[in-house]
Amino acid sequence: MRRMKSKCILLALSVLYATPGFTAKQAGTPDDWAIPMHKPGPYWMVLGDRAETGFADGHDSYTWDIQGWYGYDWNRLRWKTEGEGVQGESPEDAELQLLFSRMFAPYWEWQVGVRHDFEPGPTRNHFVTGIQGDAPYEFEIDAALFISEDGDASARLEAEYDLLLTQRLILQPRLEINAAFSEVPAFGIGRGINNSELGLRLRYELRREIAPYIGVSWEQQYGDTADLLKQEGEDTSETSVVVGVRFWF
Repeated sequence: MRRMKSKCILLALSVLYATPGFTAKQAGTPDDWAIPMHKPGPYWMVLGDRAETGFADGHDSYTWDIQGWYGYDWNRLRWKTEGEGVQGESPEDAELQLLFSRMFAPYWEWQVGVRHDFEPGPTRNHFVTGIQGDAPYEFEIDAALFISEDGDASARLEAEYDLLLTQRLILQPRLEINAAFSEVPAFGIGRGINNSELGLRLRYELRREIAPYIGVSWEQQYGDTADLLKQEGEDTSETSVVVGVRFWF
């Protein structure tokens, strides 16, 4: 009898817990108060981290780095696109990633999906796996491993940090490193660390969603990749003044 009574109590609590009104209602709050917790979604977001033009000696360029997601707190569909080119010309590099991401720890998610390179030609597809999130002290990390359809493996690491000078004026150091585990001369890629980009951008948030910025970017090629560029008569190091806008919605 006692055991049956316990089962009945557990069943009643389960029914109450499963009732939306029971879970959403705060004890002692007026009925017309809004529910403190957000609805279960799905949600979406688009973030343009870099949409800029660069000015260097005889080499004015443009760059974009945009990503977005759609989904829930744990599982999301992500897309990322980035590329660059010379002003007035078609992009020299352009790629699009389509990823499934899942949160595995607070502020961290693993990602898996595909990447398609539109430029430089011929087009290539890659398998992608990586992690993205906020490290201690709020360093934003985005690391990925790429394996092309030809079996060539490469990796990319991006790290940036938002230093709030005021509530609206933000200084952002940014570092990107690309490396390859095999040489692909057809795409000007050598084995080892290929290049790095170190940037410093100062933005002012007109609104939280829109922030024009100005900064400086230094890009350096290394190793076999630098040798391949030298053979083609191209520079292996470049410093640019950049002007752009960061946005999200």
